[in-house]
Parts: sequence; C-alpha cells; structure tokens
Amino acid sequence: MLDFVAGVTGSDVLQVEEDLGAGFVRLNTAEAERRQARHDIRHVEDIIIEMLRNSRDAGARHIFVSSTKVDKLRLLNIIDDGEGVPDRLANRIFEARVTSKLTSILEDEWGVHGRGMALYSITQNTSKLALCASGTGLGAAFSLEVDTDELKERADQSTWPKIERDDEGGLHCVSGPKNLLRHISEFALMHPKLKVYVGSPNEILATLKAHGEERINVHRNDSDTQAEIPHCLRPAEVDDPALLVDCARNLGLELSTRSAYRIDSGEIAALSDVYTSLTKNLPKETHDVDLTQDMRGLKIEKQDLNSFAGEVERAFDALAEKYYISCNDDPKVSIKKNTITIKLNFEKEY
Repeated sequence: MLDFVAGVTGSDVLQVEEDLGAGFVRLNTAEAERRQARHDIRHVEDIIIEMLRNSRDAGARHIFVSSTKVDKLRLLNIIDDGEGVPDRLANRIFEARVTSKLTSILEDEWGVHGRGMALYSITQNTSKLALCASGTGLGAAFSLEVDTDELKERADQSTWPKIERDDEGGLHCVSGPKNLLRHISEFALMHPKLKVYVGSPNEILATLKAHGEERINVHRNDSDTQAEIPHCLRPAEVDDPALLVDCARNLGLELSTRSAYRIDSGEIAALSDVYTSLTKNLPKETHDVDLTQDMRGLKIEKQDLNSFAGEVERAFDALAEKYYISCNDDPKVSIKKNTITIKLNFEKEY
C-alpha cells in the first residue's frame, strides 16, 4: 500500500504529517528520526553551529553574530539576509519536526540538517529564543539567552583559533579552545563565499550600518521601490542615534544611546568578516609533512580521514563529560606502516 501511495503521489507525501504552506512542513516522527543528528545540543557552542546552518540553508550571503556575557547568561543574536520566515509561521518554526527542507536535507561536518529539530532543541536548552524580525525575503533576526549554569560553555571565549593550510591548500583550525569563535571560524572556513561577522552588539550594529550603506541603493535600484528593505540593511536608513537604538532593538540588539552616537560618528568601526580576518596574514604556501602518506605510498583520502577524526572526537565526548575533561585541539591521526596513531591532548575543566 505504501509503495502504491508513493507511486501515485510521490514519496514526499509519506514524510509529512502537516503541510504548513510556503514550503514549510511538519515531518512525521519516523522521517524526523531518520534524519537524526549525530549529536544533541550539549554545549552553548552547539547552538551557534545550528543557527549558522539555518542561515546558510535559508540562502543567506551574510550572517552577523553578536555575543556577550552578562553574569551567567550568554546573550547571542544571529541576523542574516536569507529568505526569512513567513509572518504567519513565526511561532511555528520552534515546534518539533517543523522544517522547510522536505526535499533538501543536508549532511555536513556536523551531521544531518533538515529534520525540523534544531530550533526545537534550542528552545529546550535556552532561557530565551525569539524571532525578533523576519518576513518572506527580508532575512531573519534571532535573539537567544543561555544560562551557562544549565548549559555549559568553554571558559575561554576570547581566544581565536590558529589557522593553517594543508598540502592541498585547504584551511583548517589547528589549535585553540573549542569556543564560540572556534566553531564560527570552522564554519566560515568551510563556506568562504558566505561572509560571517562576529563581535559585540555595538560592533555588529556598526557593521550592519556600514553593510547597509554600501548596498541599500543597489537594493532599491534592483527591486520594486515599494518593496520592504531587508532587516540587515535598515540600520543604514537611520540618521538619528535615538532611532538607531530602536532599530537595533527591533533586531534583538540592546545598546545605549551613547553607543548609538559613537556608531553614528564612526568611533566604533565596522568588522571584517571572519574568513578575511583569519586569512589576511596567512602564508600562501606551507611545507607540512603529509602524515597520511606511508612509505609505500598508501594515502587515505582527506575526507575519510576528517570523518574518522570526527568520529574519534565524538566518542571522546562521553568520556570527557563523565570525567570533566576537554580536548585542547582536534584529534591528530597519523599513519606509519601498519599502525594508525590517534593523539588527543586534553585538560581538566574543573
């Protein structure tokens, strides 16, 4: 019977519990389980990856991330210029198994994406998750608050990772704490054409204003003059610092009037995107030894080696959580003759 229904209506019908319109659906439980992610949200750093993936999959070309800590609360804002969310679905996207990715699920470095569980899982692990601004074609702005007593994060959130090229020219994070900056950097290196910015709320608003000033006239010329301006361009339309505070608040960014004056006068500079910041001083060529090559010329494909290292790291997570230890670096995998060696440097968290 299932084969007959699939043949007549298409297999997609069998995956859907409810069609919400505008390309959004609620998957049935079996389909959501089939798309199960490789790991659940266990740290604040997991949240930022899920939010970045959502923006990427929504077609964003620019993602702006503000991050700050107030006492035990980690405050995050993610603003993008993707497709946005239809107004009538603004609340439903936080429900379990709701997704716009019925036929376009993606498996990447962090697992399967598109099962409709990322935002729902985040709501279960945060004090607040709100869609501050959206609308079809207008991008989206999310605001989050995380109690770090409940959901842990790395103690060092200010150190950037070290970047190196491999023999094939690929860029990788090779050291540094696995904090928010490390996760954002790894994402940016994997998506060099997607510009990601990260900083304080003041720095992000200054960057949004500069970004909008460069593009708002182009947007008007290329679209209907009556069309709404995407949210990430709107700070550029505001000249009055008091109104800039209101504009920022609509995007989930809280700042003082004094900070708005400093942004308006150019005292707070716009940020460079993460990829540019990481690579601007990087040598173009390196001569590292290829540890995946043995004396007989055996070579393991880079993708397979990275996948294996990722599995080792995930296996280590259970041990790390039980004994309060954490990796200082990615697993180092080397091959010599008939031996595969895995090296994991760790530290005690408490």
